[in-house]
Amino acid sequence: MVLGVVVYYVMNKLCKSPLVSFFITMAIMYLLKDFITARAQLVSYILLALTILFIEQFLKTRKKRYAIYLIIIPTLIANLHCAVWPFYFVLYMPYIAEYLLAVICDSYLYYKIRIKMTERKIKKLTKKEKTENLGKLQERVAHLQLDKENAIKQTQKRRENAYKVIFKKDTATKWLIVIMLISVLTGFLTPLGTVPYTYLIDTMNGNTVDNISEHQPLVLINNTGMLVVFVLYILLLIFTDTKARLRDFFMIGGLTLLAFMARRQTAIFVLIAGFIFAKLVTSLFEKYDKDGMKAVTKVMTGLLGKILTVLIVILVSVLIFRGKVNDKFVNKASYPVDASTYILENLDLENMKLFNEYNYGSYLLYRGIPVFIDSRADLYAPEFNATEQYPDGRDIFSDYINTSNIGTYYEDKFEKYEITHVITGQKTKLNMFLSRDGNYQELYSDDYFVIYKRITNTGEAKG
Repeated sequence: MVLGVVVYYVMNKLCKSPLVSFFITMAIMYLLKDFITARAQLVSYILLALTILFIEQFLKTRKKRYAIYLIIIPTLIANLHCAVWPFYFVLYMPYIAEYLLAVICDSYLYYKIRIKMTERKIKKLTKKEKTENLGKLQERVAHLQLDKENAIKQTQKRRENAYKVIFKKDTATKWLIVIMLISVLTGFLTPLGTVPYTYLIDTMNGNTVDNISEHQPLVLINNTGMLVVFVLYILLLIFTDTKARLRDFFMIGGLTLLAFMARRQTAIFVLIAGFIFAKLVTSLFEKYDKDGMKAVTKVMTGLLGKILTVLIVILVSVLIFRGKVNDKFVNKASYPVDASTYILENLDLENMKLFNEYNYGSYLLYRGIPVFIDSRADLYAPEFNATEQYPDGRDIFSDYINTSNIGTYYEDKFEKYEITHVITGQKTKLNMFLSRDGNYQELYSDDYFVIYKRITNTGEAKG
């Protein structure tokens, strides 16, 4: 609910249209339904949305409080969700890129260099008292000065009558660069040391990205929602004469690239690009039907409109949750509910070393049971598991993949990690082998899960 309110608030501040903000916020919340979960990313979405608002407000008003907010946000992200910390600075890039391009374009380096070179020639000839060509060179300088002034006028005219891209130089952006540089130091304001600076790099260099679905590239044919979003953007940008800032085009382009690189980035695209889409739609309505928008807004703020607003919210909520209405709090077919109770009541947690499967490791942790692996796959890559015995790190994630798929002999891996007990699904490949292995004693079994105790070569239970 906080995310929905923040998205609407930020959007309304940016586009100045409560009507457009409401409907696009509803669309964004629906598209984010698969990403709204009890994870740190939910807080990150809120903070990233506020980042856009504070950047825009700082450039508009230059008030110091927005600069302070922009320094507080990366500090919070570094402590709450450091994997997203580098992405905070990505949001600055379109603003800085637009500013640097404007500085370069407004410097008219070509004319300045030509004028400077000609003036040097004049000085050299004057020193050598060769005056026969001075008149031509001075005339060339005058022509270059005139050409420069004409170029400035033409540039201003083109910007005033821009067809698609609004190109301006916000002088406050240079202070935004200073804020960004200060924010870079906030990564040290955490007990994690240098992790905010290295976590994303280590993760991308690890082997988990090849096996985790959210790290896989976006395939539009398999994601109808994103396909519709991209089509709407293309239609709006190509078949209407709406204008947008150059930084908005940079933002859309960068977010599109990130979305196609990894599916989890589609949430960031929907969130941030949604603000730009709202501004484009608002400008379109203001140009072609400003009075019509005012009339509809008046209706929506009346009694009938309030009822309609509530109905729309209820409709979107139903669409999001209709597939989960009959779901139990914890599905026993997916999570070892009863098996966890058996472990807590019958096994020694302090001396037990349990091998479990990836998908329900989080539930075991929730029940207070130490695990071999859980859904935070990055933490089980070699980059985060260096020891004196394994200076290059233990590849726990790959060992799990190979063991569970019987890509390697399970006993070798269990010996390596000194596994004492195994919990696995009834229909898994691993269970098919363990059920026939005399070195594994079945302790517990239900319709979905089974627990084994690993026996040593001496016939005694390990652990």
